[in-house]
Amino acid sequence: METIKFENGQEPEILSRVEELGFKTFKGSANYDLNIIGVRNPSPMPDQFDDLLFVCYKNHGVWFQHKFKCTTDPSLYYLRKPLNVKGTAIMVSPQQCRSVYQLDLHQGKYKALCQRNGSVKVWRDSNRNSILDRSGEEFEGAGINIHRASAYSVVDSIGRYSAGCTVIQDPEDFAEFISLCEKQVDLNGWKNFTYTLINGQAGDFHA
Repeated sequence: METIKFENGQEPEILSRVEELGFKTFKGSANYDLNIIGVRNPSPMPDQFDDLLFVCYKNHGVWFQHKFKCTTDPSLYYLRKPLNVKGTAIMVSPQQCRSVYQLDLHQGKYKALCQRNGSVKVWRDSNRNSILDRSGEEFEGAGINIHRASAYSVVDSIGRYSAGCTVIQDPEDFAEFISLCEKQVDLNGWKNFTYTLINGQAGDFHA
């Protein structure tokens, strides 16, 4: 995880990129009004945590940004063995899912940010090969959550951890992500979260 505190009234550049796409950002005076933004690698490697998840918010008027390694794509396992007859879900990008997410139990097991209040657009990859097909007809997806991989260690491969969800690689990073979500609820009483997924640029990703 990388954390940045912005000085002298500066704000995270990622927010401007979200606004350029015509999407909403949350820049009010409230503390911990979270902007949750997935940034998708334009050159994905199969079965790798090669995307980024940004969380940006103000605290006492100062902007903070956390950046987590994640995947926004399904694994090779589910590309080859779809759970849906129409194909494996790949979340459409760019899109913004306004107030769609809430803290709840992922698969009834542990607290995560779960799709509970509306639809999420997905593509369906149905050819069962190892290439992520990020185009085509759009469908409504269900259960497209933001959760973790292993509870115990940082895993190198996505394996069976994602069938189309956004999955944070490091369990400690995930615990920090959930604590930020809990602060929004505790401080403001706002139980709904917006998730924005955008397409990244080469400069966003470093070896």
